[in-house]
Amino acid sequence: MTQNIINNKECGTIDNKTVKAPAGLGIRHWQCVLFFFGITTAYSNRLCLSLAIVAIKDEDVNHESGLNNGYDSIVLSSFFWGYTLMQVPSGYLAKTRSAKLVLGIGLFISGFASLIVPLANDVGDWSAICACRVIMGLSQACLLPCTHTLLSKWVPPSERGRLGSMAYSGAQFGTVITYPISGALIQIAGWRSTFYFFGGTAILWSCLFFLFGADSPMTSSRRALCVIGDDEKKYIESSLGVSETTPKTSGNPPWKSILTSMPFWALVIAHCGQNWGFWMLLTELPTYMARVLKFNYSENGLVLALPYLTMLILIIPVSLLSDWSGKKGVSRGLSRKVCNTIGHWGPALAILSLSFAPLDHATLPVIILIIAVGLNAGSMCGFQINHIDLSPNFAGILMSITNCVASVIAILAPLIVGEIVTGDQSDVMQWRIVFYITAAIYFLGNLIFIIFGTGSVQPWDKVTDDVNKGIVLSVKSSTVPSAISASVSN
Repeated sequence: MTQNIINNKECGTIDNKTVKAPAGLGIRHWQCVLFFFGITTAYSNRLCLSLAIVAIKDEDVNHESGLNNGYDSIVLSSFFWGYTLMQVPSGYLAKTRSAKLVLGIGLFISGFASLIVPLANDVGDWSAICACRVIMGLSQACLLPCTHTLLSKWVPPSERGRLGSMAYSGAQFGTVITYPISGALIQIAGWRSTFYFFGGTAILWSCLFFLFGADSPMTSSRRALCVIGDDEKKYIESSLGVSETTPKTSGNPPWKSILTSMPFWALVIAHCGQNWGFWMLLTELPTYMARVLKFNYSENGLVLALPYLTMLILIIPVSLLSDWSGKKGVSRGLSRKVCNTIGHWGPALAILSLSFAPLDHATLPVIILIIAVGLNAGSMCGFQINHIDLSPNFAGILMSITNCVASVIAILAPLIVGEIVTGDQSDVMQWRIVFYITAAIYFLGNLIFIIFGTGSVQPWDKVTDDVNKGIVLSVKSSTVPSAISASVSN
């Protein structure tokens, strides 16, 4: 028996019965709100050090911590050491255990690690702070794999664009609010207050998530604090092709099939291209604005927030357009590729134009930078949720692998830029080389995604239990009407 999990309208089908979406907001929407604020708190915890480290170095006049001796860059990058290491294990735990439990515990530990950063600085040196950052990275490695796993169980395909983008826009929202809040806290109460505030926020979110979060509509219906209505539950389960009687998948992912899948590797390359561009801009923009565009510190902080605020705003129309195109019969694969093209080739063109923008007046370069970062919003409905398209059953595993590889790129990007931009950081020609490389990576990554990517469920997304062999969750054109088969074309 084959279960179809394709849906282009606001309804689901199970046992040849159509189940329409309930009116108004449902538990699935509130779950996505929880995911949004979870990602927001996670990004706030990892980014607040970027601003606080300046105040720490100013306080450390005797150079006791070592941050003024060149160790600050090591401390800033140490988060990604743990983050990269635990990607695949956390994705596996999210699939085989409880994604809710793994995510809640992960962000709780991250918040606690943030709380003890001031103590680590007071009783130790840069290595103690570095240890806290590594712990934070290890615990936050579960963020995207768990969120993907939870989204694959809570969000119907027809709502994947807007609800998935809403959840992941917490990264941009966290980026936008962290800098001004950190600056105000440092000015009012000192740099230690930033870690107390954001660490406490992460712990508070974890407690709320334990109370109101749920792994799936099925588990939600059994809990007093997170009860889903029967209509919404039937709608979600029918849209995803699952029910209480649907056999559960094995905890062993089809590793060989995944690692030999061309659409999966196209997804890996697209994710790497995004991470290079996004983290290069995030880490190097402050230096470029200060050294080349001559912004002072207060102006720099304000201008830095504008590109990410623009990206946050653009996510809304892009996600709505993505879901609307699905209702109009546009294949999911085509929709993902168009959105990802906006999110990659748009910034590539903007960055190229930045190389030739006159620097006499900073207004034009700032506008170009806002466009370059803002258009990254397209990737939220592109590669970012394509993991769920390829494999609803192993979406968290796929995200853990792609994010692991892409995290290595996030580590390398600032290091490579540091090798290119040497000596005089106001040298425009050196920055042009960085922009050329970034534009090329954006372009090639998306080109491979266009050629080899797909929006179709892959054949290896299936039940592997020996008892349940033959129960396949992927769509096969030979067993469904031609109209439905056409909707999942590449």
